[in-house]
Amino acid sequence: METLNVKGMVKNHNLAQSISDSAWRRFVNKLEYKAEWSGKNVLRTGQFEPSSKLCSICGYHNKELQLNDREWDCPECATIHDRDIKAAMDIKKFALIDQSLIGL
Repeated sequence: METLNVKGMVKNHNLAQSISDSAWRRFVNKLEYKAEWSGKNVLRTGQFEPSSKLCSICGYHNKELQLNDREWDCPECATIHDRDIKAAMDIKKFALIDQSLIGL
């Protein structure tokens, strides 16, 4: 799970209602409770990890990626990345590295 700056996100008037409606903290508490109940772990990673900006094939860091870019092509190896799928895979990888469960 990626740590989010919810207070900062609520300051954005375009996102505030959606974020408040989602009751993010309650969701996280329920997720952690259910994980503990079923013997699973919730791993966290920092909000500043480049989770959707790194090419998983060649390691290129796409610093120009904007929030509204849903897909991007790596200019080094031509791999096409879906931003959300890429972020999910990288968040898992960063969390496992942070917990020393896998190496680089």
